[in-house]
Amino acid sequence: MLTTLWKDEEGLTTVEYALLLALLVVAAIGVWSAFGSKVQSSVSSSSSAFDTASGTS
Repeated sequence: MLTTLWKDEEGLTTVEYALLLALLVVAAIGVWSAFGSKVQSSVSSSSSAFDTASGTS
């Protein structure tokens, strides 16, 4: 009984995709925390430049 369950590979693909998804989520969180403030300041300065160029405050 245990040997049949041990050799059964039917659900293996699902587990592999779940692990890949978890790895992508961890990588995305790392990128977000590393570059989040830089992107925010860049967008903020671009917004200010557009406001200045269009004459609105």
